[in-house]
Amino acid sequence: MTENTTKADWIAVDWGTSNMRAWAMSASGTVLAEARSDKGVGQLARDQFEPALLTVVGDWIAGPTTVVACGMVGARQGWVEAPYAAVPCATLPGGLAQAVTQDAALSVFVIPGIKQVGPADVMRGEETQISGFLSRNPGWDGVICLPGTHTKWVHISADEVVSFQTFMTGELFSAISEQTVLRHAIATDGWDNDAFLAGLDTALARPERIASRLFSLRAEGLLHGLSGVSARAQLSGLLIGAELAGSKPYWLGQQIAVIGNNNLSKIYVDALATQGAPATQVNSTSVTLAGLTAAYQRLKG
Repeated sequence: MTENTTKADWIAVDWGTSNMRAWAMSASGTVLAEARSDKGVGQLARDQFEPALLTVVGDWIAGPTTVVACGMVGARQGWVEAPYAAVPCATLPGGLAQAVTQDAALSVFVIPGIKQVGPADVMRGEETQISGFLSRNPGWDGVICLPGTHTKWVHISADEVVSFQTFMTGELFSAISEQTVLRHAIATDGWDNDAFLAGLDTALARPERIASRLFSLRAEGLLHGLSGVSARAQLSGLLIGAELAGSKPYWLGQQIAVIGNNNLSKIYVDALATQGAPATQVNSTSVTLAGLTAAYQRLKG
């Protein structure tokens, strides 16, 4: 259990495939303490979720306590399946799913994800970030980009998710840089902005040539001494450029917000700026908490 002696009025949880983050909250939504665990959904059987949660937050519980959670904890393989709401729908779907608990002091509610029947797409966790962003920006209409392993572009209008599209850009970057012949050419870290912009321009102008340009990164390293850092940045530019080309119907002429990891979000903001599409960068943790708080307030009426 945590060593913090804080007692929570309620607990907010963001529980993904790889890890879990939890916050002890006051009734008004102020963070009193926070903790994290590497016990993600992908590692747990259904009867292991409650013990994993209590290991992290047990010291915060002084009596009957409500937990509001988002993310893959609500997937079919999670603690309790929280059925998807279908677009168009509110950014914070109603009907939170309640998990079965052994501890009588614990009431756990999970926020549903959102689905799109055609073209088929789903999200879990991002809907909470979107809800948090809109709670801080009432009446906002436009497109929200949520970069990550599976980047999402979400059209928002009248406080509803109208449609969305997912790009596996982050996962492709990891797979290509670590599991293909390019692993010999790509550095594990570092950044070259000029190389990134070159890859971005190439992909936006000729996205159909991506596969050829990828192998050129290996050849340029062998024949012309392209550094691993430059190759890494150019690979990122090629993949994000292909994504921007594919998502152009979403972001062109729209108000744009980018929610995610600070470094990755800045890359997207800078890439959009080259296309004359200014975007606002938003910290993901702050809006996740705002969305979880909105769900708790709705739950309490």
